[in-house]
Amino acid sequence: MQLQRIGRAALAGSAGAAALTTLHERIRKLSPGAPRMDIVAMRGIARLLTRLDVRIPSNRVLHRLALAGDLLANSAYYAAVAYGRAERAPLRGAVLGTLAGLGALVLPRRIGLGEPPFSAEQRNRVMTVGWYLVGGVVAGCVHWLLERRR
Repeated sequence: MQLQRIGRAALAGSAGAAALTTLHERIRKLSPGAPRMDIVAMRGIARLLTRLDVRIPSNRVLHRLALAGDLLANSAYYAAVAYGRAERAPLRGAVLGTLAGLGALVLPRRIGLGEPPFSAEQRNRVMTVGWYLVGGVVAGCVHWLLERRR
């Protein structure tokens, strides 16, 4: 029973992370001035590999590693929508998403990864928070639907 609950939480979190990543990648490819949170993740991976004295791979490989890491980390984060009553999961997802979006704007600089590209533009700040909000709401709605079907 507990394992099934964890599975539903993981599935909901993965759906939210997939929605966020898909949205980010689609818009990134369509709009050259779009927010680039993938670059922040690539910087983090390159920094870690440098500290481990491991050769930094090509940008293409770094980008794929960043996407995989984003999917994994965001899946775990968005799985938190499963805590509490299922009917409130979409609202919890909205709160989690908004907080993640705000964190994406503030934290990179504070942890030494520099400013996210194009983050000075108000439009991109709103898009960044909005994308994370969408991911959270998707996670919340998926969890709510999974719980209703039980």
